[in-house]
Amino acid sequence: MNARPVCTVEELRTLFLFEKLDDDQLAQLCRAGRVEVIEPGPVYREGDQATCFYVLIEGSVVLTKLSGGRDVEMVRTSHRGAYAGAWNAYMGDRIPQIYNGSMAVPERSTFFVLDASDFARFMAEWFPMALHLLEGLFFGNQNSREILDQRERLLALGSLSAGLTHELNNPAAAAVRATSSLRDRVAGMRHKLGMIASGTYEPATLQALIGIQEEAVELIAKAPTLSPMEEADREDALGGWLEGHGIADGWNLAPNFVQAGLDVDWLEGVAAAVEPPILAGAVAWLNYTIETELLMNEISDSTARITALVGAAKQYSQLDRAPFQVSDVHELLDSTLVMLAGKIGGVEVVRNYDRALPRVPVYAAELNQVWTNLIDNAVGAMAGGGTLTVRTYRDGDRLAVSIADTGTGIPEEIRSRIFEPFFTTKAVGEGTGLGLDISWRIVDKHHGDIRVESQPGHTEFVVRIPLTVPEGDNDA
Repeated sequence: MNARPVCTVEELRTLFLFEKLDDDQLAQLCRAGRVEVIEPGPVYREGDQATCFYVLIEGSVVLTKLSGGRDVEMVRTSHRGAYAGAWNAYMGDRIPQIYNGSMAVPERSTFFVLDASDFARFMAEWFPMALHLLEGLFFGNQNSREILDQRERLLALGSLSAGLTHELNNPAAAAVRATSSLRDRVAGMRHKLGMIASGTYEPATLQALIGIQEEAVELIAKAPTLSPMEEADREDALGGWLEGHGIADGWNLAPNFVQAGLDVDWLEGVAAAVEPPILAGAVAWLNYTIETELLMNEISDSTARITALVGAAKQYSQLDRAPFQVSDVHELLDSTLVMLAGKIGGVEVVRNYDRALPRVPVYAAELNQVWTNLIDNAVGAMAGGGTLTVRTYRDGDRLAVSIADTGTGIPEEIRSRIFEPFFTTKAVGEGTGLGLDISWRIVDKHHGDIRVESQPGHTEFVVRIPLTVPEGDNDA
């Protein structure tokens, strides 16, 4: 029978997470923790009570998160010192102490394992200032989890339109990238805070750095938009300053400072606040703050974009509204255009709305289907280029919606048949021939009509619906 592996100070010191701890701290870790060999398979599951903090010594780990009822792989690594588990135990009962993801080992692996309560105790005793900073970062990370939740809800609406999925992809991907990068910056911040807590900085120096840190956060919020030439000039100036002050990797740090709206004068203030021997460490620590703020801004912008798409999807689907209601037709048209943005692609969209038109009583979700069919056909007729014009105006006692395109037009010999069921000019498998038939029946249900005029370079469908509910309409 193999003996249980022994925890040694020497081995812990080889792990980047612990490399700056002193011998006494490493000895305390060894006494409180243990080295475990774990066979291939799951180690813990997302949602389970978080009881242990794991640091990889040898082998590999796979970290996953649940999305749509399925495990999505987030990280797969064999890097010594990689950690996972109850790392937020230091938050105590302020948050549910559960695992935020799942961990498995694909091969026989060795870990240093620390009980969550011991991890929290050491954090409180050794890094009191770090706890305050990490608390802020933790709640910032909650935003990223909310983004993932929103993304799952939004993807459920993908069946409404390919356009929604297309529009969601960019902000969602940006949020995921920013979240991944933010995780790395949090790890780096913890490492730097460990160095700070070890006594490298005098209290007065720390106070000055914290003041500079707060100033940096304020400047990031007001960062100007620069031209590519201005950015390049600032990067050259900052990179030269950093290199001249012996800051390693200064040219890679410069773009972050430029994006944050910081300049050489600001760096001079940092240099004046600290002693030369610790300038490099102070700049690196402040860089983590800058990167974290920029990443959280990226997540915030992505969240705002996703929220706007949620509103458009809700408006389009009318899932939270009564079937028959008084609606603003412009809101319906705009939500449809958002949903079809992926298909519209490079087509120029011109909106010519008569905002003086009153709200009208309609079956909003059904009317959106009409706009979808007409806009989709118009875009298809232009083969990815041209101009789509959506216009509203009053026509007597009716509201008129015109949808015009600059496509090839509808040949006169088939114009009389376009509203027939199953009639289509599209290739087999590309259309059912029911879109215009369904549209005609929906408009007829509203006691309205559809007219079409077409010639090469200009096709226009006009939908007219009553401004008021016709007398004797029991459906209303």
